[in-house]
This record gives sequence, structure tokens and C-alpha cells, in this order.
Amino acid sequence: MVTVYSADLVVPMTAPPLLDGAVAVYDGRIIHVGTRAWVLDHLLDDGRAIVERHLDGVLTPGLVNAHTHLQYSRMGEIGRGRYHGFDDWAVAFSAVYDRGDQDWGGAAAEGARALLAAGVTVVADIVTDVGAVSALADAGLHGIAYWEVMNWSNSAWRRGGRDRVIADLERVPTSPGSGLSPHAPYSLDAEPLLDIPDIVRAHGGRLHIHLGESHFEGARAGASDWHFAGVESFRALRQSGYGASATEFVDRLGVLGPDCHVAHGVYMTEEDRALLRARGTSVALCPRSNEVIGLEAPPVAAYLREGSPIAVGTDSLSSSPSLDPMADVAALARIAREQGYEGADLHERLLAAATFGGARALGIDIGPDRLGHLAVGAVADLTGFPMAVGSVPDALAELVEAAPTGRVAVVSGEIRSGTMEEIA
Repeated sequence: MVTVYSADLVVPMTAPPLLDGAVAVYDGRIIHVGTRAWVLDHLLDDGRAIVERHLDGVLTPGLVNAHTHLQYSRMGEIGRGRYHGFDDWAVAFSAVYDRGDQDWGGAAAEGARALLAAGVTVVADIVTDVGAVSALADAGLHGIAYWEVMNWSNSAWRRGGRDRVIADLERVPTSPGSGLSPHAPYSLDAEPLLDIPDIVRAHGGRLHIHLGESHFEGARAGASDWHFAGVESFRALRQSGYGASATEFVDRLGVLGPDCHVAHGVYMTEEDRALLRARGTSVALCPRSNEVIGLEAPPVAAYLREGSPIAVGTDSLSSSPSLDPMADVAALARIAREQGYEGADLHERLLAAATFGGARALGIDIGPDRLGHLAVGAVADLTGFPMAVGSVPDALAELVEAAPTGRVAVVSGEIRSGTMEEIA
């Protein structure tokens, strides 16, 4: 039986939008994409048995939340606050985290359900406590679980930290995907930051790091030729009077690359952004989290003008109002305009960031199990948005600006959230 998902508008992302379009799915994979009439005729000519499910609205590839921490989904009391910078927020976060009374697995499962309700099918989830390590696998979501590594000094790393992290990584389920998240340049000394990329790459996994989230990481005045200074850490680099950014620092240690994506990217210069592009490293923008913490807005217009690969994340409920990446897309559109971006492609590019761009950030936009776009052979992940559709530009604008609710989530060809009308 072939399931045909049809809608007033289908947006494949790697092909032009299709009014009155359809996506045919068999055994969890896409076998046809085109106008509804063409897809149905083609299947009937082949003698295929068909069930059609229709949405009055728009179908896109499954949404990708490219940066979150599902285990913090019961810490909304923090995310509903407003703070005066990263250190202020960290005090509030630590007060709750350090109580030690959290059911991390239960919280992560709640977060996964919230993602499906928002139409998210692919997730980059950072895991700090082992109770939440199987959240993606348990929920049947696609994506990567990144084991978080932080607070290792060089000496402690040499005394057993490296072996411990290797053992921790081997506990992370390889389905749907696994990796390591060296927390940030300021929370790890140089030796762990140098070794972690080698460890995860040797295991065939991926990297994900918070970068440019705190003002401390931005470039500043000071000596620039630090490459042979022999510093113990990024903090030591700063204390020695060097002005290099955290982006330059982790690049020198081999962290960046096409198998790595970074979160936030707020405090980055033009040179930092060029460095990310040169390394093939995407950045997951999380503007609502930045606003809650009290940070500056990310340089959205610059990323767009320069052609930087971007994705969209929510961060966790400990710093964001919800796990809906489309709410962050709406915030990115507002920020881009405020920063002077006037391109007619704004809506299309931001929708791409929340789908294809997210899959690219996780390295799953190509290959046999590719996601993030609607094309023959890809895994059949779709998101449906119930809404009235007029012209294509108006529909894309409404998707980005208004983030319609009541969504449908289709994962590997099966409806996991929401409903679609069955047509005989």
C-alpha cells in the first residue's frame, strides 16, 4: 500500500514549491514528489494500491530542532524568567539543577512529545545525565544524541578523563545517531578540546559545541599572534592578554569541520563567520533563548548576506518559552529585518534553515537515510501546517511570520502527531 500525502502546497526545499502537490510514500521512503494529479496518475498507471491523506494547508520536510537539551524540559520555571546575561542565568539554572531531584528520563520524554506536537521530526539533543540518553530512540525521532563533556582540566583529563568520556560515548545509542558535545571553550581546558574531536571521529560520530553564546568569547583588543603561546585554556589565553575569539581558539584545536555544528553564534566577527564557512560548519541560531538570557541578538542579516549555513534551535525549556523551532524562525525574521536585511528570499531561506539546513548541520542531508528535503529515496519525514493557501510567496510568509499551530508530524511515513483527512 502506497500512502499519498497531499496538500494545497508542498514545499520540497530542494525543488520548487508545488501548488496542489503530493508526496507518495512506501515503506517509510519517498517514491514520488510532484503535483497531486501527476503522482496519483503515475501510481494508478503502475497498478499500485493507494491510500490518500490530504491536508488543507502546507506540507514541508520534517522540522529540525538543531539544538536542544530535552532533559531540561521540566525546568520551565527558569525559561520563563528574564536575565541580565549568561552569568545571571547560570546562577538560576544551577540552583535548580543542583537540587538533584530531577527525573531526567521522564523530562526528556515529555520534551520529545512536545517536539512531535510542534511538527519536529529531527533533533540535535545534548545529553548531560545518563537517564536521558535514550530519549530520541525511545520516542522514535530522528537525529543525534550528543553526550555533553564539560569541566575537565588538563590534569584531570590526563588522569582518566579521556578514558571516561570514551566509555560514556559507548553508552549512547547509535540509533538514531550519537556524538559528543564539548560544552564550550570556557568550560574545558585545551587538552580535552584537542582530544574530543579525535575520539568522536574515531567512533564515526559527530560534534556539537556551544560557541559564541557568551560575550566573554567574542574577539577583543589584544595581541593576536597567540598560536604558539602554549596556553592551558581559553580563559588562560584571555588572562595572558590575547584578544583572539573563542572561534579562532577551537578552530586551532581542530574542533570545527563539516562533521561539527555550533550553537548560538552570537558573538562572532566577520572573520569568525568566514572561518565557519571555510570549515563547512553550520550554526544553529536560537534567538529566543538568547533573549531570555539577556544576550545580544545573533547577526542574522550577516549570516544571510554572507551565505553562511544556518540551522534553527530552541535550546531547552530552561532558557526558552517552547521547543517549537518555528517560533524561533519568526524571531529570526524579525531580527533580520531590524538588522537591515531586505532580500526577497528571507522567508524561503529561514524555512530552509528549519528543515534542510538543520539536516545539513547534523550531516544527514545526504546519503541513504537522508532527511530535511522531500525527494525520491529520502526518509519520509514531513510536517503539515493547517492554513489557507493563496500564492506561494504569501504562504511562505505566513509560515515564517505566523508559525501556524495544529501541526501534523509524519516520521518515516507514519503520522505521529496531528491528523489528516483520508480520501477514498
